[in-house]
Amino acid sequence: MKKDNSGSVVKESHLRSLMKGFTWRIVATSTTITIAWIITGEVGDALKIGGIEFIAKILIYYLHERAWQIVPRGAVRRLVKHEE
Repeated sequence: MKKDNSGSVVKESHLRSLMKGFTWRIVATSTTITIAWIITGEVGDALKIGGIEFIAKILIYYLHERAWQIVPRGAVRRLVKHEE
């Protein structure tokens, strides 16, 4: 569990989650556009596919990131120990 100098638990802000999602989507969408262009041979179609993918996956990533902020740190570890 990461804590700051005051001993408070550090959680990522909404803005940081958004920025992480956005920068990763740039990398991943560039890859998708390149693959779509290789397969279709059409730049326009590749850009459309990449655009749809960018919007959908940044939203999904943000929701996933925020859902994990709800899970208390160590909860998964405690659950696994309990099942053993």
